[in-house]
Amino acid sequence: MNEKLELFKKSISGKRIAVLGIGISNTPLIKFLVENGALVTAFDRKLPDQLGNTYDELKELNIEFSLGENYLSNINHEIVFKTPGMRFDIPELVEARNKGSMITSEMEVFFDLCPAQIIGITGSDGKTTTTTLVHRMLEKEGFTCWLGGNIGKPLLSEIENIQSNHKVVLELSSFQLHTMKTSPDIAIITNITPNHLDMHKSMEEYIDAKKNIFLHQTKTGKLVLNYDNDITKNFGTQATGNVIYFSRKSKLKIGVYLEDENIVISTGQKQEKVISVKDIIVPGAHNVENFMAAIGAVWGMVSSKSVKEVANSFKGVEHRIEFVREVNGVKFYNSSIDSSPNRTTATLNSFNQKVILIAGGKDKNIPYDALGSVLLEKVKCLILIGPTADKIEKSLRDEIQRKGIHCDIPVYRCSTYEEVVQTAYSNAQKGDIVLLSPASTSFDMFKNFEERGRLFKELVKRL
Repeated sequence: MNEKLELFKKSISGKRIAVLGIGISNTPLIKFLVENGALVTAFDRKLPDQLGNTYDELKELNIEFSLGENYLSNINHEIVFKTPGMRFDIPELVEARNKGSMITSEMEVFFDLCPAQIIGITGSDGKTTTTTLVHRMLEKEGFTCWLGGNIGKPLLSEIENIQSNHKVVLELSSFQLHTMKTSPDIAIITNITPNHLDMHKSMEEYIDAKKNIFLHQTKTGKLVLNYDNDITKNFGTQATGNVIYFSRKSKLKIGVYLEDENIVISTGQKQEKVISVKDIIVPGAHNVENFMAAIGAVWGMVSSKSVKEVANSFKGVEHRIEFVREVNGVKFYNSSIDSSPNRTTATLNSFNQKVILIAGGKDKNIPYDALGSVLLEKVKCLILIGPTADKIEKSLRDEIQRKGIHCDIPVYRCSTYEEVVQTAYSNAQKGDIVLLSPASTSFDMFKNFEERGRLFKELVKRL
């Protein structure tokens, strides 16, 4: 019996609770709260017709609603659950806190109530793939596993089914971590590069949010860090628990590293080969790093046999260098998840030939200067769309000027994805690769990167 859970359920019965944001994570939360006697008000900028079936579904629960442009104007509830993408210091939340409201989130409450070991993964790039790998390795070993956070489903509504001998694997964004006062038992930080600076006030704030994944660990905790990333490399001295590094470039006394195209783990006294790089069928050096990070987290719980079986079968996650189809000898790949220049760089480096690149989207106020060199090396035709198009093209032009060379990479500007796909296809020849890797978020035109990727795939299938 989960005594913490029973106490929590009793504590929310009859309480006035505000849930800010009616989305994927908060809809199951609202149902869970109502089932346990809470008096819920759901807040959202969208109107009933925009919320569609979700509004009709929640209306049947007899909850209150605060919708429309000024939806946050009257928060006077005892407990407030904010959505992950909402800053904790907006005026409406500051006012509610000053009035005595307790501000929390679905993830914070889940951490407090979860009876199982939690493995949490964050980073600027690679966290979804690494999270998926950890989950699959544990399942392959025979553990009952729960997948949540940014992927999978919200787990607070499943808390009654999670047992102490289970494993919980969570992908955690900087937004979810920003106000966390609890850290997972095992934490991975894949890397940190400039990202989400449209939401975070500074790079320092973004880094501090990420650090919450390990700052509250106990001495029995484990922290897996990227030794090749200057920012994460320095986190080891701030950790309370055990630190294990992974590196694709350096041989480590204690950690996971490459030796003769093998992934090796060293405890200091003993070195053990886990798998060969050739066992990994998903392409890209960055995916080798994702495997190394996952191995660092699960080693001691999972055998090399289970790791190898995952490596031999894992073909990648949707929207991450996902092969769509081949049309008249032209191969199309969807990597809509690539919402930063760093991700696009890693994706371009996964291919051993120049590609026709589709890029552009919403600006996160991050620099694009470094993208120019990989565009020059890896792109034969550049097709741009969205607000970041100017920055992306400028990075290429600046690199050409810096090197003082003549370069005839054609650049096209498009206003719709229909035009994007047609332009890419009309410029492609047999043997070419067309790659969607936007280096930008999707929010200028889409709800999320999944919607962007699905549209791209649908348009390619119509060719």
